[in-house]
Parts: sequence; structure tokens; C-alpha cells
Amino acid sequence: MTEDRRPRRRRGQGELEIQVLSALREADGPATAGWVQERLGADLAYTTVITILTRLLAKGAVTRERTGRSFAWTPVSDQAGLAAHKMRRLLDGESDREAVLASFVTSLDAADERLLRELLGQTKAEGED
Repeated sequence: MTEDRRPRRRRGQGELEIQVLSALREADGPATAGWVQERLGADLAYTTVITILTRLLAKGAVTRERTGRSFAWTPVSDQAGLAAHKMRRLLDGESDREAVLASFVTSLDAADERLLRELLGQTKAEGED
């Protein structure tokens, strides 16, 4: 009998959070950590799922409600919402917001800059209504 001794591939930072959120979005309603663990595969420990869900709760990406002795979890936003939340947290941690935003905008390619300007224009127009 030969044993596979290749090391397991490490997940990238945030990859597991994305997988857990994706699993929660597939649920018909609030889901338990056990359901998420089952959905993501047996190689993922239950305690790891709980840790990720707790981190997502602290980030405001999920909510939970008590069901018996455990919790049922619900995603608050999609992946785009989670990415936007991360961007806001990073920006909030900087003292010179103007410099950070200016650097961000100048680093965009032409298509993304055009899209950002369109979105800002829509937001401004909606605020005037």
C-alpha cells in the first residue's frame, strides 16, 4: 500500500472565508456550522468552520441566531459586498484618506476609472432626487 505524502495545498488568505460565504449563500435559509462543514468537505475541521464563521461575524459579513444549543448562520452580503467592506476597513485605518484615494484612482486602468466615474455620477444624481 502506497501512501500519498504530498503536502496539502494551503488555502490562500481569505479563500476559506469566501468558500464559507459561498456555501451559506447556497443554503435555503440560515445554516449550521455542521451543514457548512459537510458542504465544504470532510478535510475541514468543525472547529475551523466555527473560527471562520466567528471571524465573518466580527467583520459584519454574517449574522447568527441561536437554534437550540448552537447557531444558524446567514450571509449579510455577497462577495462584492465583502470586498467593499474590506476596502472601507483599509481606508478607515489610514490617516491621509485623500492620498490613499488619489493613489487608488490613479492606479486604475482607463476602463475601471471610467466605470468608477459613472458610478459616482449615478450616486450623485440619486442624492439629488
